Amino acid sequence: MQSVVVHQGGTITVEEKANPVLSAPDDVLVRVVYSGLCGSDIPRIFANSSHYYPITLGHEFSGYVVSTGGEVHDLQEGDAVACVPLLPCFQCEECKKEAYSQCKHYQFIGSRRDGGHAEYVVAPRKNLFRLPENASLLQGAFLEPITVGLHALKLAGGCEGKEVVVIGAGTIGQLIIQAASALGARSVTAIDINPQRLALALETGASHSFNSAMLNADEIRQQSQERRFNQLIIETAGTPQTVALALDIAGPKAQVALVGTLHKDLTLNVATFSHILRKELTLLGSWMNYSAPWPGSEWQLATQLFAEQKINLTPLIGCLGDPEEFAKEVTALKGKPMAGKILLDLTRS
Repeated sequence: MQSVVVHQGGTITVEEKANPVLSAPDDVLVRVVYSGLCGSDIPRIFANSSHYYPITLGHEFSGYVVSTGGEVHDLQEGDAVACVPLLPCFQCEECKKEAYSQCKHYQFIGSRRDGGHAEYVVAPRKNLFRLPENASLLQGAFLEPITVGLHALKLAGGCEGKEVVVIGAGTIGQLIIQAASALGARSVTAIDINPQRLALALETGASHSFNSAMLNADEIRQQSQERRFNQLIIETAGTPQTVALALDIAGPKAQVALVGTLHKDLTLNVATFSHILRKELTLLGSWMNYSAPWPGSEWQLATQLFAEQKINLTPLIGCLGDPEEFAKEVTALKGKPMAGKILLDLTRS
């Protein structure tokens, strides 16, 4: 099979490898159809932050079941599935309390073990979400990223009737914007420094937008005065500046959900920190996308949104390419963020 392999130092090659085989009774062999590049993969490729090299990444994939181990009775050959990449141990105290993303002994497909940037992959049954008949495999490849945002909304008690503000209009941010709009937010405001991303957000669900490279926090807050109550601010960019911005623009008693992963230290000045106290803000840390019963209601809700045609994926896709094209597009990033989602397309295999 063809596999897109990442080597230490950021070299990406397309290599012929032996097809993986079932090795446990709960294993499932999947023929991959689509596999997306996650923003978290970029430092694994270009900053030597993977757990090992060489590695085949890919935790946002979908495909068809080829064969199953003897203990798998609820999946059949030809069933469409999507990856649920986290594999908790289900035995530690955290898992027993259904805090799966806090598991002390977890595995992770496409990070701690080879993933879906290949024609075939073997995954435990618990790592596969069976797609309903009305869901496409392309939607399946977006199931994991959209549930990241839905998990944050779940932790916040939902978004119905709230003034939702999304800081960072990359793929995760765009999916949250569309989901919040579909799930009854009173308004959805997009904040980013990229005019194209903001224009896209307005086309697909945002009611307001601000370019934070052109407006400072005071100006954004002043122009949002009529929407300052019952706010849910979701930070997805993962930079010290955008975390501070979320606190600076927040209205009274706002919820601030932190989704983006920081790669630099965060230092808050006295004025920004005082907003947490004076405005009586609620800070929510959101990590991954799982709840009980496994893998969580977020995953069911995502398929419902897809079935109801509430999520438009087409404008979010930057590239659909075969292994060679995919490797070329990823290499061209040189460590920078994606302009649009890069997906491995194995429909031609």
